[in-house]
Amino acid sequence: MNKEIYITDYNCVTPLGFDVESNWKALLDGKSGVALHKVIQNSEAFFVSKIDSEKLEEEFSNNFNNQDFTRLEKMFLLSLKPLVEKHQISDETAFILSTTKGNISLLKNQEKLPEGVYLFNLAQKLADFFGFKTKPIVVSNACVSGVMAIAVAKNMIQAGKYKDAFIIAGDEISEFVISGFNSFQAIGSEPCKPYDKNRNGINLGEAAAAMYITSTPSENEKFRFKVLGDSAINDANHISGPSRTGDGLFASIQNAMREAKVSAEKIDFISAHGTATIYNDEMEAIAFNRMELQNVPLNSMKGYYGHCLGASGLLESIISMESSLHNTLIPSKNFEEMGVSQDLNIIKENQPTEIKYILKTASGFGGCNAAIVLEKA
Repeated sequence: MNKEIYITDYNCVTPLGFDVESNWKALLDGKSGVALHKVIQNSEAFFVSKIDSEKLEEEFSNNFNNQDFTRLEKMFLLSLKPLVEKHQISDETAFILSTTKGNISLLKNQEKLPEGVYLFNLAQKLADFFGFKTKPIVVSNACVSGVMAIAVAKNMIQAGKYKDAFIIAGDEISEFVISGFNSFQAIGSEPCKPYDKNRNGINLGEAAAAMYITSTPSENEKFRFKVLGDSAINDANHISGPSRTGDGLFASIQNAMREAKVSAEKIDFISAHGTATIYNDEMEAIAFNRMELQNVPLNSMKGYYGHCLGASGLLESIISMESSLHNTLIPSKNFEEMGVSQDLNIIKENQPTEIKYILKTASGFGGCNAAIVLEKA
């Protein structure tokens, strides 16, 4: 019998706040980090969710003496510090980094690749700072990275490779990422509207999030969420376009729910990917209906945080657990009129409800899809 794996602590750094409590309060009040920002010199402004750099520097200076870190690294360190202070690092503790682009901003105006741009070097720098003793693990699989990092931690602990794990996930707004998505004509000209009839594209975002996972939770943990099931499937549909039939996401959800031994009727809430692009939202709607999940309350957090790439899956998992702890469903921001061909139960306002079983999904470039099932213990 597999060990039971628990999430017992987490933290996040976002445009809405530098801890979970401030983020949750902002979400209850309907606040969004999405606003117009000038990201590329001599170009138009874009709707993105961006952390105030002055506030970030102030917060970092209040917590750390050493300033020899990139902006992204400071986001990572701030998100992980409260967890490391509460949980012991041993020879059997994993350190997992989830990111898609890492220190991509270091490439600007460089003739050769700086060492810090390599993802393993970024992971090792963060691990060394906090004194991790095991070799860092990097999960970089497009936009499913954050969800997959949870699955990697769960499966490695169950396999006996580690006793516990710290996961850290993050990406930042950069000219490189904005230019790339803009070349696809995928960036919205207004705050994004996942699943809405009038949606016209994504907003990019930035954040860092951290999570502690263990098979041996202590008695004084404030909460426990059991990771019941996980799956990641690549349908190899297209380098950037999602499957029209939802095959990969359908199979990921099916496998995760099968491992969790949880039926569609038991799922209380879906934290979906919901990028607000025409094909992604439609694909998700098809996959959820194929799994008979069309009546389960569902939201996308992209209207609050934008699409935070490698951080999105971990951050949105954290917010979904906060929803469960507070017995409150958060609306899918900016949704007004159904814009997909299949029925979905999109949350439109704050709702009190008991949330025990959570399904978190993610999809990304290259046909990757992932799902996990969490249970409030």
